[in-house]
Amino acid sequence: MSKFNSKRRALLRVGSLGIAGSTVPAFGYAGLSREGAEPDPMSSHGIVNVRHYGAVGDGKTLDSNAINRAIEAAAAAGGGTVLFPAGSYLCFSLHLKSHVHLHLAQGCTIVAADSPLPGQQTGYNGGTYDAAESNTPWEDYQDFGHNHWHNSLIWGEGIHDFSITGSGLIFGKGLSFGANRAARGNFPIYVAEQPGVGNKAIALKNCYNALLRDFSVLKGGHFALLLTGVDNLTIDNLKIDTDRDGMDLDCCQNVRVTNCTVNSPWDDGICPKSSFALGYARPTRNVTISNCWVTGNYKLGTVLDGTFKKFEADAAVYHTGRIKCGTESNGGFINISISNCVFEGCHGYALESMDGALVEDIAISNTTMRDIFAGPLFVRLGSRLRGPSSTTKIGAIRRILINNVVCYNAARTPCSILSGIPSYPIEDVKLSDIYVAAAGGGTESESHIVPPENETKYPDPEMFGVMPASGFFLRHVKNVEMSHIEIANITADARPSFYLQNVEQADFFAISAPHSASGAFALRDVQDFRIGWSRAAADTIIKSVNSTML
Repeated sequence: MSKFNSKRRALLRVGSLGIAGSTVPAFGYAGLSREGAEPDPMSSHGIVNVRHYGAVGDGKTLDSNAINRAIEAAAAAGGGTVLFPAGSYLCFSLHLKSHVHLHLAQGCTIVAADSPLPGQQTGYNGGTYDAAESNTPWEDYQDFGHNHWHNSLIWGEGIHDFSITGSGLIFGKGLSFGANRAARGNFPIYVAEQPGVGNKAIALKNCYNALLRDFSVLKGGHFALLLTGVDNLTIDNLKIDTDRDGMDLDCCQNVRVTNCTVNSPWDDGICPKSSFALGYARPTRNVTISNCWVTGNYKLGTVLDGTFKKFEADAAVYHTGRIKCGTESNGGFINISISNCVFEGCHGYALESMDGALVEDIAISNTTMRDIFAGPLFVRLGSRLRGPSSTTKIGAIRRILINNVVCYNAARTPCSILSGIPSYPIEDVKLSDIYVAAAGGGTESESHIVPPENETKYPDPEMFGVMPASGFFLRHVKNVEMSHIEIANITADARPSFYLQNVEQADFFAISAPHSASGAFALRDVQDFRIGWSRAAADTIIKSVNSTML
C-alpha cells in the first residue's frame, strides 16, 4: 500500500477532528506577498491567498472571518481567485461572490465547525452558522432543508460567474443531516431547525454561470449540494461521500453533471427536483447526467479514503444512493438525458410527478446496475399535490425512452414499477434492450396480490409492498412499447414476469422470460395488447381482456 494512500485514509478517518493542517511555505504562489505583510486586495496574478487575510489552517482556529475577508477583497477588485493552500480551515458560513473563484489546493480541507448542540446557543468557540432565512409563505410546500440556504457551510444567493475547483476536501463535520435520525458514525446529532445550526455543505439560490469541479465532500449534511434556481451550471469530477443527499438540482436549467462519484447510503445520490421553494413552479430543464457512479453500499468515508468498506447485512441503512427526478415535483422535469452511469448497492432510477409536475422528454441509456434494492426502474405519477391548492393539479408523465440497461441481482420485491393513478395514465413509454437478473423467490400466492393505489403516499418502490410480478408491474399506462427485454430470475419465481393492469395499447417484441406456472404475462383490464417474436409467449393480439394469463 502506498504511503500516499495511507496518509489519505488517515486524513479522512471518520469521527476524528482530524484533517490536520499542513505547513505552508513563507512564500505562497507567484505574485503573492510574504507571510505577515500587509495584504493587497489582489496579487499581480489575480490570486488572493486566504492565509494573507489571517486564515491559520491548523484545524483549531476559526478561519471563516479571515476567509470571508479574502473573498470580499477579490470581489471588490472585480473578481479573481481565492486560494486555499494545504491546511485544515475550520469554518462557519462562507459567502460566495460573483466573479470569484475558490481554488482548494491539494491537501486543503474546509472543515464545518461544530454546530450548537440541542439547548445551546452557540457552537465551536462561540460561533454559529448564518441564520436560516425566512421563506414565507412557501415553507409549507417543502421540508426544512429545501427552504433555506444561508444556514450552510458555503452559500451564495443571486450571484453569477463563480466557481469552486481543486482537489481539496469539504468536510461537513459539524453539519446537521436532519433531526430525529439515528447517529451515523461518531458524530453528534444536531437539530437542523435550531438557530445557528449548519444544514448543508454548499447551497446556491437564484444563480447562473456556476462551475463546481474536482473537489470532494465528506459528510455533507442534509445536502452536500443544494442548488436551487441555478442556471448554466457545470458539475464535474466531484466525489461525494455523505450521510443524506449527494446533490439536489432543484428548479435548475441548462445543467451538465459528469464524471461524479456519489456514495449516499441514507438518501438519494443525484437528485433533480422541482420544488415550490422559489415561490413558483419552475421546471428543471435541459439537464444531462453522464459517466457517474452512484452507490449506497459503503460506510461513510470509505469511498473517499479508498477502503470501500461495505455495511454489515443488518446495518440500519437505506442503501438509497440512486438517481431520482423527484420527489419534490411542482415545476416538472423536461428534456433530461442520463447516460453511461453505474449503480451499485442502491436503488434504481426513479421518475416521479407527485406535486403537479410535467415530466416529459426523458432519455435514459447505457446503465449497469448490481445488487439493487428494488427493481431498476420506478416511474410514478401520483397526487400528493404539495403546493398552493388553487393552482396545483395532477401532473403528467409522457415520452419516456429507456434503453441499454443491464441489472444483476435486483431485489425479489419490489420489481420495476410504472404506475399512474386512475384516469391519469403514464403515456408514451419505450423500453428496449434491458436485461434484469432478479433475485427471484416469489410464490404463487403472491401473484394474486393487488397492490394498493396509494395515490397520495410518499413515492418509493416499497410503498406498494410485495408485488405480483418478478420483472415489471405496469398500471394506469397508455401506449407502452417494450422490446428486447429479458427477465432471468436467479432463483425460481412463481409470479409472472409482467403484470399489466388498466393498460391501453401495449406492444411487446422479442421478450424472454421464465415460464412460471401462471404464465409470463398477467393481463387485467388491458386493451390493444400485442406480443410478437418472443420466447416468453406465443404471438398474440388481444383487442380487450378483463383477465387472462399468457
